[in-house]
Amino acid sequence: MKAVVYHSHDDIRVEQCPLPTISDHELLVRVHGCGLCGSDILKIVQRAASPVVLGHELTGTIVERGSAVEQFETGQRVVVAHHVPCGECHYCRHHNYSMCPAFKASNIDPCGLAEYIRVPAEHVRHTTLQLSETLSAEEGSFTEPLACCVRAVRRTPLAQDDTVVIVGLGSIGLLMLQAVKALGKRAGQMIRVYGVDLVPERLQLARELGADDVWLAPEHEQGLRELLLPITEGRGADCAFITTAGTRPFVQALAGLRKGGVVQIFAAHTGMIPISIEQIYQQEQSILSTYSSSPEDLRIALDLLTQGEVRVARLISHRLPLERFHEGVQLMRERAALKVYFHIEPSH
Repeated sequence: MKAVVYHSHDDIRVEQCPLPTISDHELLVRVHGCGLCGSDILKIVQRAASPVVLGHELTGTIVERGSAVEQFETGQRVVVAHHVPCGECHYCRHHNYSMCPAFKASNIDPCGLAEYIRVPAEHVRHTTLQLSETLSAEEGSFTEPLACCVRAVRRTPLAQDDTVVIVGLGSIGLLMLQAVKALGKRAGQMIRVYGVDLVPERLQLARELGADDVWLAPEHEQGLRELLLPITEGRGADCAFITTAGTRPFVQALAGLRKGGVVQIFAAHTGMIPISIEQIYQQEQSILSTYSSSPEDLRIALDLLTQGEVRVARLISHRLPLERFHEGVQLMRERAALKVYFHIEPSH
């Protein structure tokens, strides 16, 4: 079978690999396709040491079921997430699931960018979900990234009539926008959500997906604050979700925050960012960060997609075969793609 194999940051190949074999408690899944995540790009850019597993936004069909697996049948379409927390350690008891050692050590075999995957027993029990017939394979592939956004929203204190600004309207920012709206509505809260980006086409798509208003990213530090003050009675945003890396987005988001407000970091920042600790102290502001999801968030995300409360069909900008993996990576690195999705056709 074909699979993307990471040897080093500059040596990633689509190779022929053995078909995985499964135990009594596992599943063999034929992969329909897999989205390319920013974290995949980050591993490559940061020159992560091998072995590295690339690809985790996938859907597929069960083609073989272990004899001890009772909750699934062959022929079912499923979503499979890549990491599973133990649910019992100190981190899990504090709901820091993505810090759990078992979470970090777990993964699918060999990777999401493969024709077939072996689904380990813990994944079968906790992070494998049946895909509704109302969702396409492409739509289902957004379950995992949406779940990450769901967890970020659920960890952020939001209330009725709050104002939220999403800084960065890539695919994650557009998912975050919809997650805030949808989860707020489920909680009986009306939350205003505004978006900021450098790309006019993304601003327009954010409007169509429910943003109350959108702005082209300002150039100076106080620019976002100047946009927010007139619509928040001079306070600033209750929360800013930062879904893009860089000093300027972070500094602008913090400047646009109200006293007592929250910055939620949802992007990897590889450099040092200057912030005023005095401002954070005097204004009782909070900085949170969220990395990845939990099994519960996966279930909520899939339900949001199934119920049509989050729309994702228009987020895929490029559809490529697995053989064009490097082209997809380049498109993402150049920010020429909103979302790259690899269709994976079986070779036999």
